[in-house]
Amino acid sequence: MLLEFLIVCPLVFLAGFVDAIGGGGGLISLPAYLMAGIPAHFAVGTNKLSSAMGTTISTLEFARSGYIRVKLAFFSVVAAVIGSSLGARLALHISDQYFRLILLVILPATALYLLLNRHALNSKLADSQLTGTQFLITLGISLGLGAYDGFYGPGTGTFLLITLTGLAHLPINLAAGNTKVINLTTNITALVVFLLSGKVIMLLGLTAGIFSIIGNFLGASYYKRFGSKIARPIIIVVLIIFLGKTIWDLVG
Repeated sequence: MLLEFLIVCPLVFLAGFVDAIGGGGGLISLPAYLMAGIPAHFAVGTNKLSSAMGTTISTLEFARSGYIRVKLAFFSVVAAVIGSSLGARLALHISDQYFRLILLVILPATALYLLLNRHALNSKLADSQLTGTQFLITLGISLGLGAYDGFYGPGTGTFLLITLTGLAHLPINLAAGNTKVINLTTNITALVVFLLSGKVIMLLGLTAGIFSIIGNFLGASYYKRFGSKIARPIIIVVLIIFLGKTIWDLVG
């Protein structure tokens, strides 16, 4: 029991710090639960609890910094709730084997996109009105990645940041703020489903959640001070880690 806390809590702290800056904290936190010997469904459910606690803090910090637009965030939340609830219910009945195979295609393509588009995550927050196309694409991303987060989770923040900047063409700070809103929504929605199914270890999740809060607070503070410069290398690193982990799981 003690070993579970010793393995999970430090890694969840690191995950929170990384997630607040560039997303992808789940690439660290979910494997931490699995390495501690937690059964898969309990690992996903408990990870949702600690992640939701930490993401709440970073979302508030981003809101205080003016990186969240209320109208866009509201409709993104609605789409994310629908997607996440469907994804979480699916996760309780279907293996994620096919999803991992898809990721083997998505991850290298995403990494290549970042490597070839060095300024994709370096745009500044603009005051101009968002277009209808940007709005609709953002809602589609919220729905699709909401379903992914509810079903599996790791990498959602990274994928959100990449797609909101690369497909919806949102400025990086606005994309980062909306990423936090969507990520928090999907975490809470999926958490409710896992709680109702009895797949959450409360004591471990709440304790790890405290470490996640500290990590997210420090990460959000770092982002506000140094901006998005660190986002791109962190995203590339976590994508490489995720790709390696997925291949390892499939081969193993």
